[in-house]
Amino acid sequence: MIYCVEDDKAIRDLMIYTLNSTGFEVQGFNDGKELDEALKISIPKLIILDIMLPGDDGITILKKLRSNSNTADIPIIIASAKGTEYDKVIGLDLGADDYLAKPFGMMEMVSRVKAILRRTQRKISSAVIKIGQLEMDTAKHIVTVSGKRIELTFKEYELLHTFMTNIDTAFSREQLLDNLWGSDFLGETRTVDVHIGTLRSKLGNCAKYIRTVRGVGYRMEEIE
Repeated sequence: MIYCVEDDKAIRDLMIYTLNSTGFEVQGFNDGKELDEALKISIPKLIILDIMLPGDDGITILKKLRSNSNTADIPIIIASAKGTEYDKVIGLDLGADDYLAKPFGMMEMVSRVKAILRRTQRKISSAVIKIGQLEMDTAKHIVTVSGKRIELTFKEYELLHTFMTNIDTAFSREQLLDNLWGSDFLGETRTVDVHIGTLRSKLGNCAKYIRTVRGVGYRMEEIE
């Protein structure tokens, strides 16, 4: 679903028609209040937001969207007759993903929308790391084993992330201690062993992926 916030009905209808005809679901809104009500019901994949609006202008709305955890990650394209470099820079600096200067062609709009959605999808995909039945969503900070969520401490999560992003790489206890606890940490390498033990106990049948490397330390490898 794409939300178009544009107070000019003729332009809004044309945007909706064009996006619909190219395969997108679209809803149009006249101002920020209508957008707020819609966001309470559903979060869209992308918002096209005009700057010059009745009530709160687009820049004010953009700030609100980026400051709210529920809407902070929604891709946003600013659209406005204010085509000066200053307005463009302000919008982009405040978190807009792209800028359309009016008058813009409908096919240009569709192209921009598709490009941002492709980029967003790649970002989402790259945020998920999967090894066998073990999955880590780095964006949401969630780890699942065979589809079931498990709770990890911060250090356990950091250990697992280190292993999952460096498959088949052997780490010494000293390396793990320095990387995750810091070089000024006064504890012993036994600390790593203890955390590996608790991590393995939580991973269940995926604990086998973390292998002990005799005389070195640990590494992760996919074993089925």
